[in-house]
Parts: sequence; C-alpha cells; structure tokens
Amino acid sequence: MRILFLSPEVLPVSRVGGLAEYSHDLPLALGELGHQVDIVAPRLRMKPKVEAMLIDQGIRLEVPVSRRWHRAYVQSLPLSDQVTIHLIGHDHLFDREGLYGNSFGDYEDNAERFVFFCRAALELAAKKDKPLDVIHANDWTTGLIPMFVKTLYKEEPVFEKAGCLMTVHNLASMGLFWHYDMPLLGLGWEYFNPEAIEFYGKISFLKAGLVFGDVLSTVSPTYGREILTPEHGHGLEGLLLHRKYKMTAILNGVDYKSWNPANDPALAANYSPDHLDPKAECKQALCKRFGLTIEPGRPLAAYVGRLLDRRGMDILSPTLETLLDMGLGLVIMGQGDDRYQSRLLELAKLHKGSIGVHIGFDTGLERTLISGADMVLLPSRSEPCGMHQLHSLRYGTVPVARATGGLQDTVRDHSSDQGGTGFVFHKYCAKDFMAAMKRALDAFDQKEQWREIMRRGMTQDFSWDASLPKYIDLYERAQAARLGQGGV
Repeated sequence: MRILFLSPEVLPVSRVGGLAEYSHDLPLALGELGHQVDIVAPRLRMKPKVEAMLIDQGIRLEVPVSRRWHRAYVQSLPLSDQVTIHLIGHDHLFDREGLYGNSFGDYEDNAERFVFFCRAALELAAKKDKPLDVIHANDWTTGLIPMFVKTLYKEEPVFEKAGCLMTVHNLASMGLFWHYDMPLLGLGWEYFNPEAIEFYGKISFLKAGLVFGDVLSTVSPTYGREILTPEHGHGLEGLLLHRKYKMTAILNGVDYKSWNPANDPALAANYSPDHLDPKAECKQALCKRFGLTIEPGRPLAAYVGRLLDRRGMDILSPTLETLLDMGLGLVIMGQGDDRYQSRLLELAKLHKGSIGVHIGFDTGLERTLISGADMVLLPSRSEPCGMHQLHSLRYGTVPVARATGGLQDTVRDHSSDQGGTGFVFHKYCAKDFMAAMKRALDAFDQKEQWREIMRRGMTQDFSWDASLPKYIDLYERAQAARLGQGGV
C-alpha cells in the first residue's frame, strides 16, 4: 500500500506527547512489511542537531487559505527505505516556541495554521502525483483532511481511490474555533451545520474528521467505550454512537527494539527479567542526576508527563508531602499549569534530597527516570492509551495507575488471580490513590514479591506485533468504503 500519514508531531523532529512516538513507530512497522509511508508534519522549531539531518527537496508549494496564497517549502528526513518524513515549512506560522501554543495559551491563529497545514499536505501529495491507497489522519490538527479530500480535492486523481482513516488520540482536544473562521476553509457555509462541522455554534476540526472519515479508530478498547458516554464524550458521544459501526479501537504498541533495557545505550546499566540486579545502578544514576540522598532500600517513584488536571495532578499534588513523609523518594518530569510547576519547584527546595523536579521534557532523561525508578505514578483522570506505563512495564518499573482508558487495558492489579503487573485504583480521588500507594509500598518491602511483579510486567507483550495486523485490516476497510465496496 501507499500510505499518506498525517500528524502534527513525529519523532525525531518534534514531540509534545505520545502522538510523536506513535507517528514514528507505526509507520516504521508498516514499512517493515513493505508498505510505502509518507509522513507529513509541520516543520517546527527544532534542535540544530536534528535540523542538520533534513534534506531540502527543492519543492515549493502555493497553498490557498481563504483569499490568500501561502508559500511553503518542504524538507525531508528518510527513516527507512520505505518511510520518509516530509516537513511543511512556513516560518511565520510554525517557527514558534510551541506547537499548539505557549505559556499564555493556545495560539489565536491556530485555525489558519492548521487549515494551511492540511491543505499543504494535500497539495504536496498531489504534486508528487503518486496515487494513494490510504490517508491516515491523526487528531484535530488533521481533522479537515477527510473533508478536504471529498470536497476541495475530489477531482485530484491521486486521491481517487484513497480511503481515509481518522484516528482519535484525545477527544478532549476538538479543534474548536469561532464561526468567523469558516472562510479560511475555502468551503461554503452549507458545511456549517450539525450534520457536518458545526459544534454548538463553533467549527470543530475533529468533528470534520469524524463525519467525513471512511473509517474511524481510537487507541485503546476501554477508551473506545468511554468516549461513547457523556463523561468522556465531550458532547460528541451522540455522533460517535451514530458512527459506532465505523469505529475500531486498537491499542498502541511500543517499539521493543528501541525500548529494551537489555541493550538500551541510554541506561547506566543494562538488565533483563532474569538479571535484575543492574537496575540498582540505574537507580543510583537517577539519584545522582537529581542530587537525591535515597538509600538503596528506600522506594523511589517517578512521574513523567503533562502537569495537568486530566493527568491526575489535582489528586497527586495534595498528596506529595504525605508520600515524602512515608519515606518515598520522588522524581517528576513534565510541564503544564504554572500552579503545579511552581508547587513542585517549591517542594524541591523544601525537601532537597528527597524530590527532584525537571520542568520540561527530555526524551533521554525519560529513559533515566523510567529505568531508575522503582514505580511510576499514573493517576490520570483520563488516559486514551498512555505510553509511559508501557515503557515502565518493559523496564521493570511498577505502575500505580487509575483504571481508565489504556491504563485499564494494560496494567493488571496485583490482587488479580493471574498475578498483577501494578497497583490499580478506580475512583478518581486522592483517598483511593493513596490506598493504592500504601499497597504498593507494602509490596515493595517484600523484596521477592516485588521482583515477581517486576518480571511479570517486563514479560508482557505490548509490541506492535499485535496491533499492526489490525491497522492493515482497517486500511483495507477504509479503501473498500471509499470505493463503495462496503468494508466498514
């Protein structure tokens, strides 16, 4: 198959969340099966080392947005013989501090930015003039793609047989804009209605993808059920229920070639389920990195991710000092709400030696945290799939997680008859989170029991091997639906 894969972020050129890893690993896995995948993403501000890897293809695009024409350039980065990243360059729109916004909030011109990106991606595909089999769009920033393919670009031969898959990674981010942005789309006002892209008086880019996509998917079975409810549907549950027959839930995978503690060069020491002792060296390295004075027998927990309420910060933050008093060491890496960033930095000053904080995200440091910690904290209110628990299980770092979305699908509680891989709580409150923490700390004191939990987690299989055939099937169904052959 020839696949056009669209994402706002992709490793190694950009990363905000787990979507960047997904957008790198899934195409590579598809490429290994012989499929040709062109990944298209915005060219964002990046580190000089990554920028030096880019190849200017000499391609220039004239992209219409409303009554204006934007000039764009294209740079590429081959990932394999079958997979190439193509970056759409427009410095005024994308050479900025952040992808979606900065410390003051979302960028006010995000509608224009991502209308431009969607149209530029399709202009690039049309210019390459190679017929596509599948177009895979991801989240709200690419939600206009299925609609544009069936309207503005319906006469383009390269898209004639291309089925469109719309994947929802986070339904809460819908790409909502006021109706005055409608002219940016280049479409008539007849599309501004509840049956198309109107959402309570606003435009929803994500809804466009859900309405016009040939098939739909999301990233874990539990999340696929949750978004059909008012609690997690964010007002789109009615639409999703109506299109349930088009929806497939496929659990995200992990590239176990990269995420392997037995040979990961980023670790202070390598280890495996049958050779766990070197993990203690990783713990020492993590303590040294953050100046922690944690004795070897004292438990050390990590939190990696966005510092937001939906990631559980509103129940985690009030418990931090209690956890420290209970003897737990803490390392936290992330960024988000200023109130949480400020509180964490203040705690790091008050409890120097027991808590380390890094504001921001560093992929190399993530591996240091995941390998060096004894447990990882995942108290999310909502978690479509989550990657940190999958990495942690692979590295023998035991999750303490709330039963929601992909966390529920991947972390099995220690009380399970089959033997657990972590400690799970259900009700979203600090009390239940602390009860799970108490169980985890009690188990940590039973060293051989703890090692068994570690080993069970490390031998779970969340590689792409299980998920990849499901995506191939979904692509075939998308193309069949596009050609009017059923398949959904």
